[in-house]
Amino acid sequence: MATQSPFNLLEGFFRNLPIPTPPDWVVVESQRRIVLLINHVLMQEPQATERLIRQKGNVVLVQWRNFTFKVQVTPAGLLDLADAQAAADLTLVLTEESPVALAQTLMQRQKPPVRVEGDVQLAAEVNWLADHVRWDMEEDLSRIVGDAPAHMMAEATRSIAKAIEQFVGKRREAAASSAGNGA
Repeated sequence: MATQSPFNLLEGFFRNLPIPTPPDWVVVESQRRIVLLINHVLMQEPQATERLIRQKGNVVLVQWRNFTFKVQVTPAGLLDLADAQAAADLTLVLTEESPVALAQTLMQRQKPPVRVEGDVQLAAEVNWLADHVRWDMEEDLSRIVGDAPAHMMAEATRSIAKAIEQFVGKRREAAASSAGNGA
């Protein structure tokens, strides 16, 4: 007797779940916090800001489902929220509709499927950033709690992430196996 995976049920639930629209102030404040975090990470990598300085003034629009995020490159090679009416020089649309599949892709440190439209050079710079810039969370945490506790927390996080990654890999293998058996 073939049984359906609970993850398929969960994915179907998330796909059909109506997403409530948060108040505008919540969206703007969340986007500001994301920009602050991205800028913090960019400032740790001088080559990233040097590359972005060449793109100053350009606007990047990122879309996923009904969520949009529009940023503009500053003369300092950082990001700022762009004006809502600003025309996007580059549009990145995440084409994966399923939040579960998107999370799985990101947890496996892979790039999600994206449709790219607009400035080719800006797209190349954004791609370089995605490939080369990483947040050293352990270093930031060590400034708050010290080196040893930060290392222990980072190791625990890596262990949990590895366990989840292995679980997801086994789930995919099982799904591929059952699809191959005609179940």
